[in-house]
Amino acid sequence: MSTHGPAQLAGRHSVRGGALLFAIGLVAACDEPPAPLPQVGGAVAVAEFAVLGDWPNYNRDLAGTRHSPLTQVDTINVSDLRPVWTYALGRAGTSQADAGLTPLVVGGVLYASAADRVVALRADTGEELWRYSLEQGAPAHRGLAYWPGKGAEPSRLFFIAGRRLMALEASSGRRIVAFGAEGAIELPVSYDAAPTRFENLLIIGSHSPPGGVRAFDVRSGAPVWEFAAPESPLLHWPFAFTIDIDRALLYAVFDSPGADDYFRGSEMASDGLDDSIVALEARSGAQRWHFQTVHHDIWNYDLPAPPGLLDVSIDGAVVPLLAQASKTGYLYILNRVTGEPVFGIAETPVPQSDVPGEQTSATQPIPQKPEPIARVSVGADDFVAATDTTAAHAARCRQLRERSGGLRNQGPFTPYRYRAPGAQPRSSVVFPGVAGGASFGGTAADPTLGLIFVATTSDGSVGWIEQNVADPTAAQTGEGSRREQLPYRRAGAVGEPLARFAASEAAADADSDEAHDHALNWPCQKPPWGELVAVTARTGDIVWRVPLGITEQLPEERQRTGRPNRGGPITTAGGLVFIGASDDRRFRAFDSRSGDELWVTELPQSAHSVPVTYLGGNGKQYVAIVAAGADAAQSLDSQSIIAYALP
Repeated sequence: MSTHGPAQLAGRHSVRGGALLFAIGLVAACDEPPAPLPQVGGAVAVAEFAVLGDWPNYNRDLAGTRHSPLTQVDTINVSDLRPVWTYALGRAGTSQADAGLTPLVVGGVLYASAADRVVALRADTGEELWRYSLEQGAPAHRGLAYWPGKGAEPSRLFFIAGRRLMALEASSGRRIVAFGAEGAIELPVSYDAAPTRFENLLIIGSHSPPGGVRAFDVRSGAPVWEFAAPESPLLHWPFAFTIDIDRALLYAVFDSPGADDYFRGSEMASDGLDDSIVALEARSGAQRWHFQTVHHDIWNYDLPAPPGLLDVSIDGAVVPLLAQASKTGYLYILNRVTGEPVFGIAETPVPQSDVPGEQTSATQPIPQKPEPIARVSVGADDFVAATDTTAAHAARCRQLRERSGGLRNQGPFTPYRYRAPGAQPRSSVVFPGVAGGASFGGTAADPTLGLIFVATTSDGSVGWIEQNVADPTAAQTGEGSRREQLPYRRAGAVGEPLARFAASEAAADADSDEAHDHALNWPCQKPPWGELVAVTARTGDIVWRVPLGITEQLPEERQRTGRPNRGGPITTAGGLVFIGASDDRRFRAFDSRSGDELWVTELPQSAHSVPVTYLGGNGKQYVAIVAAGADAAQSLDSQSIIAYALP
């Protein structure tokens, strides 16, 4: 692999009498003096912690493999994993706040952002070592960045709160006063995610205009470079970047800018950077190449996660790959140095929009390998039957089709049909829909096996395009949003803007509790509705795919439907893939080679985050995940980190 992230990013700790010492202060606020230094661990050498035991980045290494070389927990004993500690993070604040929340672990200390604070915990017990509480606002719930320091300079933690990038001492939680103004700099954009640390740079994306990518000095906070397309405010939504550290190439992905996600009119951006993977020189921000995954995006198919990087041998030559999972339901495998497809991507003719003034692209880039990782089309034979779920659910799905005026699907990249004022209902069903394909969880890889893993959701959207009925005086006076001023807008099957291709199993009583239960709002196509997929990077073939998640309300023999999911997997040298992600409140381990489910445990809430695995100060391997349900039926007050270990 072309990454040395764990070794480079590990903390520098001292050893006295064979014990690993942590410079940890037990402080309740940043102005209090640190407590005496506790001793932790003993038998495991510093080098082993640095190389084997840490999880120092959001994706563990900068290549985004999320692969740990730990082997204590393996395919034989994983079924013995038990919960050993829990730490409450406080109220999430929004239903999306747990999305991507992944702690860091360095030298036996776990660092995490919570509802109103950043904390350091003993990674083997969950004991709080220090906390930094914010007087106002909240830290980004999606993670932290770590810098090991240099010479006399102490190690640092970085996080974003609103539009502030803040720096703390990793040993005490005190603010680094030399960073910006008393430990913080003001950012030109909001970015609810973790900075990515490369060498002496902190790199951030953008979740608000003006978009782009920016780098800041890790010591002073001074701006170093900025990348932004001049023609439009490109936003970088993923929660981290991936970097080829040997070549100093950074990979960013951008969304589709515009006033609306489903109507773009005559705007043709086939040569732009929207919906693109962009390779930048990490030290300067200069663009090296880009590859566009969707032309003229009218489906909201922005790229939700950065690509994973992997080196594999193909026909006797080592090829540097990147694997980009997408909401389109495809996995794009490119040479990460040149941007060229490795297994072929064909510009394929696709159906055209019938919306007046909409000029869609005649073709779309469709990978020849692997085959789709999620459903990309639906036909009459794919509709759910009573034998798949229940008779009531199948009947409700038929009703959905009837009141939609029939449902048209023309395969991948089906456009939403135009419905003229007063016309009879006619609708499109699009796969993947808004919540389908691969989400922000992205990919993980096992470099030894040459396998890429990704969780996907087969979920469709139903809707049409209609004339915008926004207040015409607002458009005439220049008031109102750009979206309100557009001539057309998307509508859903029952008037909502984001209607799913799904129906409740509940009785027709719309006021019943069951009718409002999100868990019973099942997709209307045959299962599987969510899957974990393994692809071999050597040939681009799918090695195995298995349903991810169960539908508990169904009879036992029908429960293995797979479920909608948002989180991502990790891998270990013990031959395992760990993943939460699904909305059935489960945390699972699979055999990397076969896809067999080897361990499953029920969580208090769904875990839509990426788990971590690490060595504690006692030399024992732990697996931890943040459970913070994002479903309407789940409370957000008890989001927590839960750690597991062998007896």
